[in-house]
Amino acid sequence: MTDSHPALTQCLQQHLRHARADSQCLPQVPDLRLYLLNADYPQQQLSAEEIEAVMHYPAYWAFCWASGQVLAEFLLGNPQWVQGKRVLDFGSGSGVAGIAAAKAGAARVIACDIDPDAQIATAANAALNGVTVEVRGDYDEVDEPIDIILVADVLYDRSNFPWLARFLARAPQVLVADSRVKDFEFPGYRFLKQRQSCTLPDLDESAEFREVRLYLGE
Repeated sequence: MTDSHPALTQCLQQHLRHARADSQCLPQVPDLRLYLLNADYPQQQLSAEEIEAVMHYPAYWAFCWASGQVLAEFLLGNPQWVQGKRVLDFGSGSGVAGIAAAKAGAARVIACDIDPDAQIATAANAALNGVTVEVRGDYDEVDEPIDIILVADVLYDRSNFPWLARFLARAPQVLVADSRVKDFEFPGYRFLKQRQSCTLPDLDESAEFREVRLYLGE
């Protein structure tokens, strides 16, 4: 029987009447499970009303985006990046990066997202994976010391680029995972590695968006 989350399913069904938030295993990070949009959702058969609803309510938290999956995989394979540290997961969405940091031994994880449904999703997904993640809505209200900031799939809009400088002013290290920006150059950041991935459920994105690059800011 499919394990669905009632509250998150209700959030989805306000906009997509046949949607569910199902517990799903991540292909590249099998130690993690997340409540995501059901994989059998008929994405190609949306009504005009549903398409409009999705445009006004992009449920980013209902997908594990390629960059989030790659960053989670990287942290679990290289726990020294977060072990014993105070971690902030910015624009957390499903919470996948912060949850991976917690599983990798972070001393404290704060996940920050302005979407109230994403906050519910992060808390539910943390519980699903048996870890503790503190959920916040306002980045500016996080006044605790932070050792490293995690940023996945936030640079899809170039208006978000000024955040990169803010992150470096806030913490000594920043890990950025991105599949959208091809000419990433920003003071204080350098390329680390590249990994191929895809969004879950699969949105059949073009090959260019399946190439995820990791950058370190310090």
